This record gives sequence, structure tokens and C-alpha cells, in this order.
Amino acid sequence: MLELKLEKLSPALRNLIVLEESSKASHKTICENVKSSQAPITEYAMRTLQHCNGGATLQAALWLKEHLKNGGKIMVTIAGALSSFQVGVMLAELIRKDKVHIISATGANHEESYYRYVAHSHYAYIPRYTELTPKQEAELRDTGLRRITDTFLPEDESVRILEPHLLKMWQTAQEKGERYFPHEYFRRLFSEGLIECDSAGNPNDSWAYAAWKHNVPIVIPGFEDSTMGNIFASYTYDGKYREDKSVILNQNIMKTGLEYFTSLYDWYMETAKDHPIAFLQLGGGIAADFPICAVPSLKHDLGLHGKVRDWAGFIEIGSSPMSYGSYSGAGGKEKITWDKLSTESYYQIIQSDATAVFPWIAAVLLDL
Repeated sequence: MLELKLEKLSPALRNLIVLEESSKASHKTICENVKSSQAPITEYAMRTLQHCNGGATLQAALWLKEHLKNGGKIMVTIAGALSSFQVGVMLAELIRKDKVHIISATGANHEESYYRYVAHSHYAYIPRYTELTPKQEAELRDTGLRRITDTFLPEDESVRILEPHLLKMWQTAQEKGERYFPHEYFRRLFSEGLIECDSAGNPNDSWAYAAWKHNVPIVIPGFEDSTMGNIFASYTYDGKYREDKSVILNQNIMKTGLEYFTSLYDWYMETAKDHPIAFLQLGGGIAADFPICAVPSLKHDLGLHGKVRDWAGFIEIGSSPMSYGSYSGAGGKEKITWDKLSTESYYQIIQSDATAVFPWIAAVLLDL
């Protein structure tokens, strides 16, 4: 009966449909391969992640795994407050295993990886945060508890620990007439031994530490939209509302987003000579919108049509659905119209929480 119904469909539509038996046969073959590699988590994913967002997660993970097997590279973009939510536990291991090759992070995510590194034992949580009243939120504020969803960032034990070290670097750069990217200043905290990992923490859980150790490139669009970016801006302000003018920094000691973007031109073109590059987006916003534009800019703004390799694939994990005016929910097909993706690029949208989805993808890529 099913076969007769399928025969009535157009060939294009019929080709989109996967029969249950075909799906089982395909998964059986994959599962047998997984068993031989002693990967129980991946095997469990094969059996259980079949439909909807679960199915999309497994499909994306398997595509990325094949992409890496064929010599591909992966860019990961980090939005929201994923570093405070300990994305580094997975991301750092992917870096160490050469599964991630460049990272675009908001200034907040980048610095929060360092905050976790120095102040892990000082973090606290409030799981039922949705039930807080405005009065309770103000009470938390007045006590110095800075809430990020269910997590409190320990400002005194993290931000204020790093600030004097970075300020000294900024002052030295100004004296010498030097300029660096934001992440280059931060990396000196590791290379010069200026900070120590919290006694209750694990340096292997810090993606920024792993990226420094393995020299993985980092892009930070909109650095000023972060706590340390705000602090840097305050040191460069010489207006009438600045009372303490003992330290005034020149903004020019910090390389800009424009320079990050042009550095992407070079990284992408050099890497794409020998490797297709996939795009794994965790959350929405500038962390992803910024670097994905490197490809269309190379084509249209630098006139390199026919000389630029398209993104091999685009996978987005985000909770913002496509709707009227919801730019963050823009799907992969819309990106084709902007030449950010081609019709040949693999794409998968997983409308869910990255803290729930990314661990599955990481497990598959790590053969767990």
C-alpha cells in the first residue's frame, strides 16, 4: 500500500522520503561500525536519536564526522554565555583531538573561559531562575551576584583578578607603540604564567587554554560588547565625565573587528586550498554572522568569483525559530540568497538548546 502511495508522488518529493526499513538498514550498518570502535555513547545515539531535533542532531554529527574523515576543517562559533555554561569541557577536548580548527566567540564567551579557569570554585547556580521576582533580582545585584540565566559569575574572583594584569599589558603596549588583538593580550596570561587554574577546576576544561596550547586561531567580533571590552573602553575615555584621569589609554593599541575580518580572508583562502571548511554555529548573533560573511565578501567585495571555495556545510544549533523579523532564526536556505552558502553546501538547523545538543555532537566526533 505504501509503495502505491509513493508512486503517485512527484520524483522530487518521493526522493525526500526515507522508508523505515531503509533507515534501519542504514543505521544497522553504522551501529556495527560503531560497536567495533567501542563507542557506547555514539551507539546509543544511533539507536535513540531518530526523529525531529534528535534526528537532526545525529545527522549533523555524522556529516561532520565524515567531513573530518575526508580532510575537512571545522569553524565553531560560540554565542550566548556558553563558556560560563562550561562548553569548554567538550570544546577543549575537540581542539586537543584536532577536530576544531578556528573559533569565533563573542568577547563575553572568550573572557568567560578565562574566568572559569581562575574562579571555578566560586561559581554558584540558581536552577529555578525563572521564578525570581524583580525585587529578588535587585537583591542579587546589591549583593554582587551577577546572574547569567542559571549561573552566577563571580566578578570579584575573576574579572577583578584579570583586570590589573591586562591593564599593565595595555600600558606597556602604549609605551612601546604596539598593537594586538584582544585574544593576544589574553593569551599572555597563560604564556607569562600570570594566572593559575582554580584549585577546584581543571585546565583541560578551558577551551581558551586548549586553543592557546594548540595555537588555534580565534576571532572576537565586537570585543567592546564584553565586560573586559567595557573596561578597556573606560580606560580610553577622556571626556568630561571621566574624573580619574591617571590612566588614559589610546584605543589604537587594540586591533579592531575590521582587522579580525581581514585576517579571516587570509585564513580562509589559505586553509581552503587543501581543505573544505564546515561551519558549526552554537547559538545566534555576531559570533556567527561575522565570520560566515568572509566567503561572500571574498567573492563580491574582493572580486574573487570562481576562486573562493564555498563553505562545505552549515550547522546551526539555536533556540530562535524562524519568524517574522527574527534575523537570528534565519535558516540555511536564506543564506544562499546572500551567497553565504551554495546550493551544494550541507546545512542543518537544530532548533534546540546548544547545552543539550552540542554534547551529543561532540561525543560522536570524539568516538565516545
